[in-house]
Amino acid sequence: MPQEFDLLTFGEIMLRLSVPGAERMARGDLFEKHAGGSELNVASGASLLGLKTGIISRLPANDIGMFIKNRTRFVGVSDDYLLYDNSPDARLGIYYYESGAAPRKPSVIYDRKGSSFTRICRDEINPEVFNKVRCFHTSGITLALSPHLRDVAIDLIKRFKEAGSLISFDVNYRATLWSEEEAREAVLAILPYVDILFISEETSRRMMQRTGELADIMRSYCEEYQVKVVATTQREVNSPRSHNFGSVLYSAETDQFYSEPAYYNIDVVDRIGSGDAFVSGVLFGLLNNNDPALAQQFGNAAAAVKNTIPGDLPSSDFNEISRIIKSHIEGDFTEMNR
Repeated sequence: MPQEFDLLTFGEIMLRLSVPGAERMARGDLFEKHAGGSELNVASGASLLGLKTGIISRLPANDIGMFIKNRTRFVGVSDDYLLYDNSPDARLGIYYYESGAAPRKPSVIYDRKGSSFTRICRDEINPEVFNKVRCFHTSGITLALSPHLRDVAIDLIKRFKEAGSLISFDVNYRATLWSEEEAREAVLAILPYVDILFISEETSRRMMQRTGELADIMRSYCEEYQVKVVATTQREVNSPRSHNFGSVLYSAETDQFYSEPAYYNIDVVDRIGSGDAFVSGVLFGLLNNNDPALAQQFGNAAAAVKNTIPGDLPSSDFNEISRIIKSHIEGDFTEMNR
């Protein structure tokens, strides 16, 4: 059977409410609404680059759920496996975002407990999906939301792996969601199923308790768990509105590390979703060309430009990212595209 999706993700889609500009949540009168969530961000970025993508999630069957469904379709992500909650307790998780201005940092407040997604059940998911996917992706955020959801996510990982899909996993550790000990236990349990691993150096050293040189840490996941590719981002925060962004990628198949000069002094409009954009660019390069060097270039460029775009979701297609990569390599920083 032909595989219908290049990439399918599993995660919570949320409503983001942001105060405009540099306003404070405690003072402002208005909120701008956006759709967001790590796995939707990844699926949308990969879709814009040219992959066929979809997402498994659960939304309330009301007008807010309709808004999310429409935004999902708008970024080219299939809604074939979106589920809808008609119960009296149906709700969409919300988070509130306030951008920063040095020395004030950006801040987030979550209101997501008991969302419709956290009550998704395995038997709600159409079993036909397991034979239609080249790569399945989820994150540590999804595993952290509840023990029930963790069981569902791990079951999906195992079933997609058994069906022959590549498994992509972004550890994406959030200390506000679970403890280091709980997270480490869960991640260690799924690493034997993971083909493509995204993990920061800080998470490797603190939560995963790895020591030594970064290169040795990255290689160790492949040697111990047969992970095929490990990617680590390297972000330097000069101020809330100026970042540098680069990464290191290791391929077990070639036994090589891939890196390039960082993107310096990125004009940060909105950093939310930039790490997910990196994931989408890397997955595009691996799934479209099986080229680790190209994957890293697309990941870095997608992350860099996402920092300049308001909202969680990216808006850069293959042509724009390709131009940015070309300019980055050649050092061509002309003022305007014309």
